[in-house]
Amino acid sequence: MSLIPSTKKAIALGLLAVAGTGVLAQANANRIINIQGSPRGDLRNGPIVFSGNPVQAKVSTLSITAREARLAAPQGQTIVGSQGRRNSRFAGDVRVQRGRLSAQGSELVYNEGTGEGVLRGNARASFVPEDRNRGEIVQIKGQSMSLDVDKNISTSKGSVVLRQGNQSAAAAQLVFDEDRELGVLTGSPRLRQDARGNQKELLITGGQVRALTGSKTVYVKDNVKLVQGSITTTGNALFYDDNKNVAYVVGNAVSRDSKSGSTVRAPSSGALEQRTDLARVRTLNSGYNIPTSQFKLRGE
Repeated sequence: MSLIPSTKKAIALGLLAVAGTGVLAQANANRIINIQGSPRGDLRNGPIVFSGNPVQAKVSTLSITAREARLAAPQGQTIVGSQGRRNSRFAGDVRVQRGRLSAQGSELVYNEGTGEGVLRGNARASFVPEDRNRGEIVQIKGQSMSLDVDKNISTSKGSVVLRQGNQSAAAAQLVFDEDRELGVLTGSPRLRQDARGNQKELLITGGQVRALTGSKTVYVKDNVKLVQGSITTTGNALFYDDNKNVAYVVGNAVSRDSKSGSTVRAPSSGALEQRTDLARVRTLNSGYNIPTSQFKLRGE
């Protein structure tokens, strides 16, 4: 345990940690935070306040920097004896790094018991794609962003915006799986793609939007609506491939063009194919199987 610089007090504290952590701390070893900085306060019972330029901390794969940090034990327990159950708060230009994810905010509160750190105050993050030559950086903003140290997953809440290249999505909540490069948006989600060349702006809404940011493919389900220019296409589910400029709509799929007055309706077992670069819709009598398994979060 390296909570303070290498002084006699630090050595003594470390020896106590070995003797007193117990079964709970061993079980939550991956969640125990290590803070480095200049400490002040009650080193035995806490809270301990760290300052530095900056304060640095490490927990699992998360690296944290801030102007100040505060480590507290549960009431009636010591800092060392409560390893695995303590709370820490970081304030002032908080920055978090985990692999290809970089996050920022004004405050981060971390709980060793849950293994969850909640970033607040203009919480934002950028995620670099695995293939940097082909992919575009993903930008995430929200009122809060929860980082799970047990999994490479973050959950953003409150006026969430996910942006990548000419696409942006807004929702009440976003769960982002960094390993799969998968974002799941819920709470009135809507996906917008800017106009480019002859291709008009595209707006997709539904009950849930799932986006694979690496391949730039999207799966939308429940009350799906795709609007592009004068064309409005609705259905139960939608798959959109940005690289191929094509969308497939299944389940009671209907497309109406307000300009021409035409309507295209898919048969009960069929689907609609919409070329977003050509503003053209056609029926697929054989239907279309959306690759839903590609869009599942771990554990689903």
